[in-house]
Amino acid sequence: MSEADHALCAYAVKLTLEPKQMTETDVITLRDFGFSDQAVHDAVQVIAYFNYINRVADGLGVELETHVRPWEKGPRTPE
Repeated sequence: MSEADHALCAYAVKLTLEPKQMTETDVITLRDFGFSDQAVHDAVQVIAYFNYINRVADGLGVELETHVRPWEKGPRTPE
């Protein structure tokens, strides 16, 4: 992954695990990696939605679908 992608992933982890610790500096860091305000906004919407829907599923005891293959760990190879 690129450094920009790593920065975005770090932002997503922080927003997920420590949302009260988010500051303007976190957004500035993404801007410094070339992300526009629109891109940061879109990322926050996606991150927040996935956090929300995971909590809904966990809260309701939703079971994983058995026909979905688990994600494999490790580097992805082009198909």
